[in-house]
Amino acid sequence: MRFEEVDDGLWSLLKPFMPPRKPRIGRPRSDLRRGFNGVLYVLITGCKWSDMPGKYGAYVTAWRLFRLLKEKGALEEAFSVLVSKGYLEGKFDLCICSVDTTTIPAKKGVKRWGLTDTKGLRAIR
Repeated sequence: MRFEEVDDGLWSLLKPFMPPRKPRIGRPRSDLRRGFNGVLYVLITGCKWSDMPGKYGAYVTAWRLFRLLKEKGALEEAFSVLVSKGYLEGKFDLCICSVDTTTIPAKKGVKRWGLTDTKGLRAIR
């Protein structure tokens, strides 16, 4: 899968899900858009965090941003908003989709499954 950085239109949709600015005490926070592009680079390419290109900032900073967004549930909320917007604009069509029956072992034997569209995006929670 090819990686593309977040453009201005997409960033305007994602910005409300980013953590708020810190007060002007201590070191200022690095650029959130650059860090989020680093997170996307790692997730899309599948590289190790330490192999993330330096133009996205320190890999530890990107990893911390990813962890924060994941713990707060911001990634799932942003994904839901983007999918809803895609359905409204007619960019998604589930006429052709596949069911991924890959199981992931979890504690106490719980298995997970999901319905994805042809691009591998999760269609239904």
